[in-house]
Amino acid sequence: MAQRVIVTGGAGYIGSHVCVDLLAGGRDVLVIDDFSNSSPKALERITEITGRAPAFIKADLADPAGASLAAKAIKDFRPDGAVHLAGLKAVGESVADPVRYYAVNLGSALALIRALDAADARRIVFSSSATVYGDLNQSPVSETGATGPTNPYGKTKFFIEEILKDLARADPRWRIVNLRYFNPVGAHPSGKIGEDPAGVPNNLFPYIAQVAVGRLPKLKVFGGDYPTRDGTGVRDYIHVADLARGHAAALDYLFRSPSGAADINLGTGKGVSVLEAISAFKRQSNRDIPYEIVERRPGDVAEVYADATKAATLLGWRAVKSLDDMCKDHWRWQSANPNGYRD
Repeated sequence: MAQRVIVTGGAGYIGSHVCVDLLAGGRDVLVIDDFSNSSPKALERITEITGRAPAFIKADLADPAGASLAAKAIKDFRPDGAVHLAGLKAVGESVADPVRYYAVNLGSALALIRALDAADARRIVFSSSATVYGDLNQSPVSETGATGPTNPYGKTKFFIEEILKDLARADPRWRIVNLRYFNPVGAHPSGKIGEDPAGVPNNLFPYIAQVAVGRLPKLKVFGGDYPTRDGTGVRDYIHVADLARGHAAALDYLFRSPSGAADINLGTGKGVSVLEAISAFKRQSNRDIPYEIVERRPGDVAEVYADATKAATLLGWRAVKSLDDMCKDHWRWQSANPNGYRD
């Protein structure tokens, strides 16, 4: 019998790719999303790509009425577990409005936990983040590294991890994986789904793509005097399709794992500088990408990339897509959808 999986935030950037991977792998999916940072068109595109439509309910898990609606839908769906991606995700916004971030991100996680417990479906793959490490570790960063998130967004990820670990300690029926993503980029090779940020992008690749397509005049590179190979910041960028495979592998792990909670990095284990990313994107898009180097952003560190050994050992997962793949697929999405899902 096919696994039945809840995907909260399934219409979002990462969620839509996770849904494609799960549906293509024969799993049945129920998406819970309120479209606060996503589009219904993503669900249509998922169906186009896979030939299968996920079940869907529009609900805000952080709202009591939405949580009640979702809980009933979850019980009726009879899931085997869930991938929890719903939540607010902009670092700067979290600094400006921390109470909202704590209320939404922690509230939605707690509502999902209650609903899964009531449905006797005690498996969660949680969308965490490398931001839980803060700036306390030398790279490559392993799961045993020090945690110390430096902003409310990262703190919500860390607190939810701790809630889930406490839950697993209290009740051995729970099986949990906290996936600590590094920097998801790229898009589905079809060009039908991809990242569609509202307003000026916070992350490097959608910013580069919007400059390449003509939506923005030039890219701001924050800092050119870091102690790195070209003076710009170095990060671990992972193709969103590789990331989606990691969620499927984590779900499979939960069906064979002992009870408890595991923290697992998802990254390539390699660092890419900002200038290297720009150069690769220019190569794949054949577009000029004007940029200017400006002051460093407070809190940014010179270099961060993952130790992904644990994912290979426990999940049998490795990132396989290259930087050129990331740029090529991101450009295919952006050039076919210059205004994202609003086209």
